[in-house]
This record gives sequence, structure tokens and C-alpha cells, in this order.
Amino acid sequence: MAKLKAFKAVRPTRDKAHLVASRPYYTYKPNILSAKLEENPFTFIHIINPEFNMSEEVRTEPNSTARFENVKSAYADFCAQGILQKDEEEALYVYQQTKDGNEYLGVIAGASVDEYNNGSIKKHEATITSREEMFTNYLDIVGFNAEPVLLSHRKSEQVDDLLEIICADRPEYEFTTSDSVKHELWVVKDILKEQLIKAYEEIGAIYIADGHHRSASSARLSTLLNVRNKTQNIDKNYNSFLGYFIDESRLNILAFNRVIKTMNNLSESEIIERFKEKFEITELDGAVSPTKRHDIHCCISGNWYKLTCKPEIINEDDAVACIDAEILTQEILSPIFGIEDLKTDNNISFISGEEGHLGIEQEIQKQRYKIGFALFPVSMEEVKRVADDNRIMPPKSTWVEPKLRSGLTIYTINE
Repeated sequence: MAKLKAFKAVRPTRDKAHLVASRPYYTYKPNILSAKLEENPFTFIHIINPEFNMSEEVRTEPNSTARFENVKSAYADFCAQGILQKDEEEALYVYQQTKDGNEYLGVIAGASVDEYNNGSIKKHEATITSREEMFTNYLDIVGFNAEPVLLSHRKSEQVDDLLEIICADRPEYEFTTSDSVKHELWVVKDILKEQLIKAYEEIGAIYIADGHHRSASSARLSTLLNVRNKTQNIDKNYNSFLGYFIDESRLNILAFNRVIKTMNNLSESEIIERFKEKFEITELDGAVSPTKRHDIHCCISGNWYKLTCKPEIINEDDAVACIDAEILTQEILSPIFGIEDLKTDNNISFISGEEGHLGIEQEIQKQRYKIGFALFPVSMEEVKRVADDNRIMPPKSTWVEPKLRSGLTIYTINE
């Protein structure tokens, strides 16, 4: 059973939606971020990065209480100026993003903290306690959440039929951003809202596709505020968190590739010989991504090789051990290059699925890294199998799209 909570979103006026909505600020290169803040007074980045153009003397420490208070103040200013306005009645919000021919269509709503805590909303990624604590403190101070957790579920004909009816009407927002991504949003009220909520009750398990730290922090905050306010099990917004519910067949999972700085005092030929112990090796004519599971492509000094896993290193009975990213770590990164912890070792970095194998070549050409590994994308079935077994995926196993914009539907926590 998936519990969707309708809420009164704080959102941009129709004429400013395209100016307010933004990617997370850390995804922008510094020069682009600076230009965006300089040229666009309405971008949501002014809220989450509120100290632009302030002198060093008055700037606060990142992730400090003082910084979060400035975020809260900037948000209040946007509301006071009428850039952001709160809906008068609770609604669900159907959002569609169109990118590179892919249409991502789903529902923005509150997701149940109880379902997260009891495992009905399933996880596949480990979270870092310090990051959870930091984001919990952030949410507690600023009082809003602006970036939905990406939640996937099985296909539902009933939900699809309702979405088709909803999307037949003109959207509240319709605009294209400078990265050639089209955004559409419908506000769903009254009987269609109730029908959509009821349809989701039939769906069953929900899987976190992206946003594990945000959901974990929201669950921590719910516990904190229920104790503080003595409101256990009362229908407060903080007993839910902002989520984007999407049919898993609409998701696009791309590979997360690896590049490493060290050859561990080995020559290219010596590395290839080490590979041959566990992999069948084929020289490639040039850069190309793998076309099937258990093929890993490797670039060394501009030369590309296909590494096909030998049967003895594939354990399909183990949901984690059979994932190519884990095979790469256990059979290559750790024993050959001495990389034990992918989260902390400075010798390894990750290339997003958008950049693909060409991103690996570029990094090696710039001489920042010595070797790159291109992986075949993990399937949703593999992700679900790990989550169903209460296991954890290897770090940076998936690059999941859509990547959602902040500031379109802001969720007020303390209601």
C-alpha cells in the first residue's frame, strides 16, 4: 500500500516558474553558477545559496546553523515578494519532464514516514549518519523541503488511466530550460486527487530510486518533531516527506563509471596480465560502452579493452555480488590497485551516466586519471532484488533519471 499525502504546495507564480526552478546548486560549474545568480534574481539558488556577493567577513560556515537561518530568511523574502505563493487547498502535483526523447511522468506528493520506517518504502543505499544529522538540522531550521525524493513502483494501469485524463488538460506550468529539458506541471484537486490517492493504495512496495539521505533525514526529523510537539501519529506534514512517485518502467538508469589515478607501479601489459586471471580480454578499436551485463570496458593510456567476466567470478545467487560494480571492486580495484573503500579513497572518482565512456576518455586525455572503467547499467530488477533482500548496492552503482528541479513544489514541514 502506497500512502500519498496531498499538501498545499508553496510554488512560483506561473510567469516566474521557469526562472525559479533550478537544479541543485552543487551541480553547476562555479562560473555558470555565478552567472546564473548574477543574471536571475528569481532563481531558487538565491534561497539555497543565500550569501552570493556577500563579503568574506559576513559569510557563515557551510552547513552551519547560521547558514541555515540565512536560507530560511531568503525563503521568507521570496514569499514576501510574491515570487512564491502557497496553494489555498491541498492537492497532488503531476509532473512530466521530457529529456532526450524520454518522457518522465509521475506524481509529487507526501510519502509516508511510517511506510519508510516499516520497510514498505524500500532502500538500497547506505546513508552516512553525519549527513543525515546535518540535513535533519537543515530541515528543522528552514521548515521546508524543495527537492522530492525519487520513488519508483510497479506499473499500474489504473494510475496510467488517471494520468492520461489529468494530462489532457492544459498544464499549470509548461516551459523548457536552457539544458533543453521540458517541464510540465498539473495541479490535481477534488475527485481526481482522491481517485489518484486510492489508485496508489493498490500498488504495494515503493523503492527509493534517488534521495536516500533526504528520506532518512526526513524520518529522523519526524521522530524529533513528534517528541517535541507530542504529536505522535497525528496527520502532520512532518510525518511525510516530499516524494516524486514514478512507474519504474518510465525511469532511465544509466551507468556510473569509474576513473582511477594510480597504476599501482604496474605497466599496462602487467595490468592486462592481471586482468586475464579473472576475465577474458578483447582489444577494442576505440571508445565504446558495454552492451551487456558482466562486460566491463577499460581504458588505459587511450587503449580500450573489453573485460568479460569468467563464470567462476559471477555469483548470481547473491544479489550484490553479481552486480558488475561489485565485481569490479572485488576482482580489480581492491586486489590490483589497492582501492578498498570507494567512498574515501582519493585515487578513485566517478563519471556520471550522462558523460558515459567519452567522459572517461576526456579525463584520461587531461592526464587527471590513468585508467577508466565503463560499466553496463544496472537494471531496476537488480536494484529491487537488493532492496528486497535488505542489502546495500555498491557505492555509485546507478545514475537515475529524471533529475528533478528544486523550487517547483515546496513542501512546508511544520503544518
